[in-house]
Amino acid sequence: YHDIFEINQPLYIEIGMGKGDFIYQNALKHPENNYIGIEKFPSVLAAAINKINKNQSLPNLKLMHFDAIELENVFENGEIDHLFLNFSDPWPKKRHAKRRLTSSAFLDVYRRLLKKDGVIEFKTDNRGLFEYSLQSVTENNYHLDYVSLDLHNSPEANDNIMTEYERKFSVNGPIYKMIISDCKE
Repeated sequence: YHDIFEINQPLYIEIGMGKGDFIYQNALKHPENNYIGIEKFPSVLAAAINKINKNQSLPNLKLMHFDAIELENVFENGEIDHLFLNFSDPWPKKRHAKRRLTSSAFLDVYRRLLKKDGVIEFKTDNRGLFEYSLQSVTENNYHLDYVSLDLHNSPEANDNIMTEYERKFSVNGPIYKMIISDCKE
């Protein structure tokens, strides 16, 4: 990714960025980091591009179209500093568990792509997915750095940058969040 940014600085990735509000606000607030928003649906990516083009373009923000299963074909091992998983598809059926972005298979991929001190932030409004994810990250030897069962009513709420989905659906119930890091030696 180094050749797509003007300045080599920490790399933050959002998988499933939706219409791009979250990644755009982060890039605006933190010019000291590079951001890549990943979206697999072309129509959603187009909406994000249109929205961002109406605002100021940012040299530290790029958008990419591909599915998360292709991560290892796009990024090198140890290349990512920070990963955001915001309101991912919960894939509620048990037979689809492997598609969840917090499944063992994805956690193994993140472990390879994250730098030694890399971090994953995960937010959802789906309690079942959150419980599954807590169990999955624990079983896969990730360290729970932070857990909130009601992010919007926590001390961290002031610093929380919301996604479009989060703004729309947080009135229906609590937002769950965890920040995890790998237990690498």
